[in-house]
Amino acid sequence: MASDLSRPEIPRLPVTRVARGLLVFFALLMPLPAMADRYQPPGVTEYKLWYRNYDSPAIHALLRLAFAKTPEYGDFEIIRSIEMGQGRVLRELAESRSGLVQIANVASSRERESALLAIPIPIDGGLLGFRVCVVMPHALPLFEGLRSLEDLRNRGIRIGQGVHWPDADILRKNDVPVVTHTRYEVLFNMLRNNRFDCFARGVSEVTFDLDIENDPDLVIEPNLLLAYPMPSYFFTAPDDYLTAHRLQLGMERAIMDGSFGRFLREYYGEPLEELRLERRQVIVLSNPFLSEESRSIGRQTLDDLRRRLEIFSR
Repeated sequence: MASDLSRPEIPRLPVTRVARGLLVFFALLMPLPAMADRYQPPGVTEYKLWYRNYDSPAIHALLRLAFAKTPEYGDFEIIRSIEMGQGRVLRELAESRSGLVQIANVASSRERESALLAIPIPIDGGLLGFRVCVVMPHALPLFEGLRSLEDLRNRGIRIGQGVHWPDADILRKNDVPVVTHTRYEVLFNMLRNNRFDCFARGVSEVTFDLDIENDPDLVIEPNLLLAYPMPSYFFTAPDDYLTAHRLQLGMERAIMDGSFGRFLREYYGEPLEELRLERRQVIVLSNPFLSEESRSIGRQTLDDLRRRLEIFSR
């Protein structure tokens, strides 16, 4: 598979254990390098966050929470980056020279973890790999009675995704037809114009998407849940250890004091209830593009989902 990034492998931030449970979801507890506790910078530090993340209330709030937990690093201000596609933002981070962006939250893959610094805490508890379909109302009958991946393939259902998103390669690897574009915003217009049948969106993001679109002709298909291991991390440039350490420490403190769990419930609890996951037919897809560490995290999330759905269905 062709990579969207090309840089030598660099050391990753260490992870020691996975805390279980999708109800409070899960997070990773990591040892912090000693230098992070000693650093005392003056003034206000500006952090440029990818505009897609900046515009997401949940992601913006989590970044602000992590920074607020690390006052020894000084005051901070989060700046919206210029608008650019996911492929470009990853290249800008990998080159780490332009200053156009410093932090991005995207789905993980081996290539991304090798080229950038990953803070390997799934920011939404691992929910990004659980996907529902945004569809046009006339397409709803196409999804009735779907029970398996084979059914999905046999009906020729075309799924829309970003050209640089790991999902596109995952779907292709599972022999599912994919239609792509470089810009997330354009994909909604492609769906309206019947260029594909389903815009697969993460359960942690789909209600926010539709609030922004504010289009009654876009509906969430009620019966299907695509599931594959795909944790979503914050990433920084490969040499920006200071920002990565601050994020790591802030998120670790938020996990330890319970504020990360409260964040997850506040921003994702209600959307999960609205989507009624326990009533959906789950179709599991393989994802061969993860590092061993992220594959373990992804498997844990899928297992937690299965346990929750078994409880709900009793």
